[in-house]
Amino acid sequence: MPRRFPLFCMPTRLRRLLLAAIIGSLSALAVGLFRHTLCALEGVVLGNASGSLVSAARHLPAWRRLLTPALGGVLAGGLLWLWQSSRRRRPRGASDYLQAWASAQGKLDLPSSLVKSAASLIVVASGSAIGREGAMILLATLAASACAPRNASPDENKLAIACGVAAGMTSAYHAPLASSLFVAEVLSDKRAWRPSGAVMIAAMTALLTTRLLNGQYALLYRVTLAQAPTWRQYGVMLMSGICAGLCGPLLLWLLAFSRKLFHSLRLSLPLQIGLGGLIVGLLSLHTPEVWGNGYSVVQSLLSSPPTAALLTGLLLCKLLALLASNGSGTPGGIFTPTLFIGVALGMLLAPGGGTPQIVAGLSGMAALLAATTQAPLMSALMICEMTGEYRLLAGLLIACFVSDALASGLRPQSVRRQRGPREG
Repeated sequence: MPRRFPLFCMPTRLRRLLLAAIIGSLSALAVGLFRHTLCALEGVVLGNASGSLVSAARHLPAWRRLLTPALGGVLAGGLLWLWQSSRRRRPRGASDYLQAWASAQGKLDLPSSLVKSAASLIVVASGSAIGREGAMILLATLAASACAPRNASPDENKLAIACGVAAGMTSAYHAPLASSLFVAEVLSDKRAWRPSGAVMIAAMTALLTTRLLNGQYALLYRVTLAQAPTWRQYGVMLMSGICAGLCGPLLLWLLAFSRKLFHSLRLSLPLQIGLGGLIVGLLSLHTPEVWGNGYSVVQSLLSSPPTAALLTGLLLCKLLALLASNGSGTPGGIFTPTLFIGVALGMLLAPGGGTPQIVAGLSGMAALLAATTQAPLMSALMICEMTGEYRLLAGLLIACFVSDALASGLRPQSVRRQRGPREG
């Protein structure tokens, strides 16, 4: 049979690129809607609509700081329990983009995904130490899945999911190139490389739409480096890669252990997630910074690095809060909390403040992300895109590849493959 001339494939490619652009815009709108709803809910629940859960926690009386995450966990757990009970005798579809990607048809279950997103909205607004970006990416993927034609093939459905994931991550992190690499590296399928053009279009369109919604362009993290990295700082970046390569598998083991520990208690889902929230509330009585995904705290660390003692305390409290939230089954992601832990680990390697400590913190962020996701290219490029410091790219790549090599040797499973329903 004679081969078709490549020109005959052009309409299909153009159609996919147009669909990707639509997906990018709709995904950014979905993320923007989630963000504004979250801000409004925080204003109602916490009396603080600034967008900073840490700031809200600091202004709450102690009893509210203790009980708010627990009550939010009970409410979210109750919602999930009721939904699961109503669906017990019905076929269940995928409520997560990794599940949808692995399924035969590549389709998301719309009602289950919306319930999961609503539960995530509740726990995030009530101070749980979990990432909001997981629900953002899920909603973006839902919007993308809805754009796929009814009679679409499984490959076309999965292309829509890939575009939605990249667009959702871009809207959340302002990192279109890293988000596209995330699709290729983390979804871990050779097919992911084929639609890279459509994935890139979706990511770039999402970035432009997000800028339009925000009214201006802003980097996710504001970082000021006095100079380009010196050879000594490259050595610290290499050390951070080694440290993250050893700590990444330990973090994954702790996450798995905390899930087993909570499961062994045999509590109902509302009580289990509520217990996780209560632990976060207890920790917040001493360290309010454990509330939320850690974004505002990371920004403060990068702006003004603290002493080693304070940094160690923040790291331990945030780690315990993350283990309590994730282990109890709280719906949400651990992507941004991982960045928090990474920046603290990196800064502990180069105490003293100034540019060397900030560079160490950024390399710690990238390296720990690479160790837990097994996506070194994405991790290095994401830090550059989030901060605008592309001068660090060479050192970050070295740190990430060293970290990934060590971590994959110690623990072959990444955070994505060991438990699908978690984000970002």
